[in-house]
Amino acid sequence: MYRERNLEMLDNMPCQICGDIAKPLDVVDFNKCCEERRGLFLRFSGIAVYYYFCSQCGFCFAPDFRKWSDVEFSKYIYNQDYVQVDPDYVEARPKSNAALLVHHFKAHKDRIRHLDFGSGSGLLSRILQTLNWKSNSYDPFAHNTNQINGSDKFNLITAYEVFEHVSDVNGLMAQLFEFMEPGGMILVSTLLSDGYIFPHQRLAWWYASPRNGHISLFSKNSLEVLSKNHGFSIKSVSPGLHVLYREKMPDWGMRLFS
Repeated sequence: MYRERNLEMLDNMPCQICGDIAKPLDVVDFNKCCEERRGLFLRFSGIAVYYYFCSQCGFCFAPDFRKWSDVEFSKYIYNQDYVQVDPDYVEARPKSNAALLVHHFKAHKDRIRHLDFGSGSGLLSRILQTLNWKSNSYDPFAHNTNQINGSDKFNLITAYEVFEHVSDVNGLMAQLFEFMEPGGMILVSTLLSDGYIFPHQRLAWWYASPRNGHISLFSKNSLEVLSKNHGFSIKSVSPGLHVLYREKMPDWGMRLFS
């Protein structure tokens, strides 16, 4: 039954970013998807997905997915029907993101060792490789991406539309750090929830879509706190694009802000 649990009967839990108390916010159907903003509404699945909200840092998340295995994510979310709820991930977004990197960094491509983390099919890296970039790709849920080993290091890591898909955000940050070369930077794209998610209000934001795997939703503050907790500084290029770096951003990285 869709509303089989009353929100008021659910236990609070600690926020994995700031450690404060996160309270139940709302419940949505598993088939709520991002394409609803374009008129596509999937049939109700009857599976309730509960989102929690931390008023201290603004992080909103669906904790039940922390129990899922990679096999379950592949079976129920990143399956052959995923293209219906995110058609842009096949070509449009990788091509657009590749064009952005080329526009800003083509003069420095010989200095860049690039990893596209959460790369899907790996199209972005293949585009860059045809332009003689040193680029590789990695995605735990795709079967046709290049393999990398734990000793590989990169001075530019892109994580396009990744952070909102991850249930263990601290584990993600640790993994990205392991791949990052000292003096490098991470380019993150994820929309911020400021102005869209509020305590004691329904979760109506289109980006909060479990069928797309959007299970971790960041406010500006929560993304900054998460970054700081792992020793990163963060500078936003736009509300949806952010740069993470350690002591100093690479000089070529500043081209994003010019």
